[in-house]
Amino acid sequence: MVSLSAQDAVSRRVWRDEIVAMLRLGWPMILTNLAQVAMTATDVMMLGWIGSDALAAGALGTNLYYVPMIFGLGLMHATTPMMARELGRNRFTVRELRRTVRQGLWIAVTISVPIWLLLWNAAPILRALGQDPALAEQAGTYVRALQWAVLPFYFYIILRSFIAALERPGWALVIGILAVGFNALANWCLIFGNFGFPRLGVVGSGIATTLSSFMLFAGLVIVIVVDKKFRRYRLFGRFWRADWHRYFQLLRLGLPISAILSFEVTIFNAAAFLMGLIGPHPLAAHAIAIQIAAISFMVPMGVGQAATVRVGRAFGAQDSDGIKRAGWVAFSAGTGFMVITALLMILVPHTLIRAFIDIHDPANADVVALAVSFLAFAALFQIFDGAQAVASGMLRGLHDTTVPMIYAAIAYWGIGLPLSLLFGFWLGMEGAGIWLGLVCGLAAASFLLLGRWLRRSI
Repeated sequence: MVSLSAQDAVSRRVWRDEIVAMLRLGWPMILTNLAQVAMTATDVMMLGWIGSDALAAGALGTNLYYVPMIFGLGLMHATTPMMARELGRNRFTVRELRRTVRQGLWIAVTISVPIWLLLWNAAPILRALGQDPALAEQAGTYVRALQWAVLPFYFYIILRSFIAALERPGWALVIGILAVGFNALANWCLIFGNFGFPRLGVVGSGIATTLSSFMLFAGLVIVIVVDKKFRRYRLFGRFWRADWHRYFQLLRLGLPISAILSFEVTIFNAAAFLMGLIGPHPLAAHAIAIQIAAISFMVPMGVGQAATVRVGRAFGAQDSDGIKRAGWVAFSAGTGFMVITALLMILVPHTLIRAFIDIHDPANADVVALAVSFLAFAALFQIFDGAQAVASGMLRGLHDTTVPMIYAAIAYWGIGLPLSLLFGFWLGMEGAGIWLGLVCGLAAASFLLLGRWLRRSI
């Protein structure tokens, strides 16, 4: 009996230690994600102050920008599980981490060039997709200013993965908060022409975000060069030296992650384009609702990133009990938070919408009413969205990315998009039907990924 009690006490202690470790690693990553999305939210809010047309153009441009950008981002995320696994095998390793970071930076340069070429042609692409020509032209000028944020942002993500793998993500949070303030000030100056700057409208917002991305990257470079713990890795030494084996390892791990993220994000991009076919008011309302949902999503996304590190370290050490603890602690935290956000969307939608548009202006009445209805559907998929985000991070820690990629294709493009078209257009539900299809896609993804975790072999 004493032995059982002692065993229970040990079990409680290791679970408690895992909760503490997950929170210590996770909360700076969550706040860093919130800081990043706050920059986009700032852009949307300030464009909304110009008018609904500027808001709609910004939404179109942003959604197009995210399609290739997210694909490249998946390649950058491959550095996290690789570094976590190496640290699980040997927590004193230096050379392996340096090689992973260096080749991650090489991949960032490789993928950025075709992305720039694609985004330079944003306006004709949007017109070809059936968007309003005037909105497409305005969105195109915005994207041409925004596209240069891609490379510095990728560099920042790789360096953030490095310090997160070492379980010291706090610096990324500090720099992210500073970048949010800078982005807000730059938007205010460049969109509206304050402090003697030219009044550039939507183009000014794109320039502000690009400058903020350079600030994110430069800030982490300074930290890594100055901080003694980071400096010993000499990350930027011999940058030109190739390691093709590591380069292609990252590609093999990262391409499925890219596909997963692309399938998920592009279903929301497709929803925005479908809203644009219905009209500018549904598109503006969708931009508000999806931005609110994106803000709440940053929490389970951060928990999922922490799960990748914690599960990856246990995986490298071949600790099956540690893998289980890290995964379930993260899953409980991520889905539990999304229950709270779902309640807020249902109970106080006008309070949330007020941050993006003047809800008392009669000219905005249709947009506000639609945004309220869209938030009700967003509340439905909050729990599913959180579940799939954390489950994906858990599997990533096990270097399990190929099967989750197939699941993502099935859930988002095999289920979510067809149902959005069915409900939205063929059954005449319009914007509400598009959102209902998104709910179904996210639900399918969460069940498939969780089932995969339950069937893991280690």
